Amino acid sequence: MPARYGYPETPVETTTRLRPVPSGRQRWRAVSAAACVVLGLGLIGGAATGAWLTGDSSAEPTRTPYATGRTVWHSVPVDTLFPPTLKGTGAGPGGTDRTWIRLSVAPDSDCSQGLDPLLRTTLRSVGCERMVRATYTDVTRSSVTTVGVVVTEADEAGMQALSTRFTEQRLAGRKDLMPRTYAPEGTLAAGFGDRQRASWTVRPLTEIPVVVFAVSGFADARTVPEPQPADAATETGADTDIAQAGLGHEARGLADRVERGLRKTVSDLVEPPV
Repeated sequence: MPARYGYPETPVETTTRLRPVPSGRQRWRAVSAAACVVLGLGLIGGAATGAWLTGDSSAEPTRTPYATGRTVWHSVPVDTLFPPTLKGTGAGPGGTDRTWIRLSVAPDSDCSQGLDPLLRTTLRSVGCERMVRATYTDVTRSSVTTVGVVVTEADEAGMQALSTRFTEQRLAGRKDLMPRTYAPEGTLAAGFGDRQRASWTVRPLTEIPVVVFAVSGFADARTVPEPQPADAATETGADTDIAQAGLGHEARGLADRVERGLRKTVSDLVEPPV
């Protein structure tokens, strides 16, 4: 029996000297021992060949994007999901570059803290396993944006059905389905509440079991009477105050970067780079 941690090894047994054994019996034992060795080697070789042909049944299960995507929020550093600084090359109005600085990361939570009741109802078909989010500001400190990830309980068919529903019913543009803000105290975003929401995006993904969302507003905490979805606020020729301030680009740009980073992280975990 091999030694185990916390247990002493088996002490060596002591014996008295044995009587000499006639040489004939010694030869027979030698032949028997040799036969056992040959038989043992044959069995070991056969077992090894079988394992090589059939594969090791005790090997680690194959990772899948859905299994990995469901656990990535707590298996990688928070700076991987929400980097302290995010670069948005060409992400601003007119293709201008943007840079966002992270203000704070919220504690992971259930969806009741970050989604309005109607949006939670809309996502009920896929379930909410966990939600993580962070709030950023741009380098000019003129806007604030909360970006987040809802980790669902659904399989690929469930996520595909949700994505189709969002597209066919145009749910991403409904004001009553806006995500909530995360307004960390003592930061530029402390006054970023429901009435300050200006532009937003909500995206069910199909390759991994997550919904990515973002909602932006003015950093001065002004009330916004008519929020505008990011798709509308980023259209060419859009002339609302929200569009002119680039708040649609803020929401879309941050959601884009977090989504890309999440996809890459999951891909690297499923198939590590060589």
